[in-house]
Amino acid sequence: QVQVVESGGGLVQFGASLRLSCTTSEHTFSPYAVAWFRQAPGKDREFVSAIASDGRTVYYTNSVKGRFTISSANTKNTEVHLQMNDLKPEDTAVYYCAATLAQSRQDIRRELNYDYWGQGTQVTVSS
Repeated sequence: QVQVVESGGGLVQFGASLRLSCTTSEHTFSPYAVAWFRQAPGKDREFVSAIASDGRTVYYTNSVKGRFTISSANTKNTEVHLQMNDLKPEDTAVYYCAATLAQSRQDIRRELNYDYWGQGTQVTVSS
């Protein structure tokens, strides 16, 4: 059973930055793709960003393009970061890290394709 753990959430003001981190109980995330999803109060969980198992191919939902950056922290692919800049109140949500063996552009955005999930970390952006 692969365990995934998020960290780095918090309460920040409009326009601030936060970096979320995702680690695994395995020695490496390879061969998994790793994604961030988020769930705001009263809303469904949505895809935010993902990085493929090659550590280079990345995907973003439109609302975070240009503000968020997903990256692998090192060449061993043991940690994935989500750098969030210019945060807005609508970014407030619980952020989940998840891992999947899916690799296609379509499958990597689908929540149902993810087998391993973290417990979530709260991000709150005040206006």
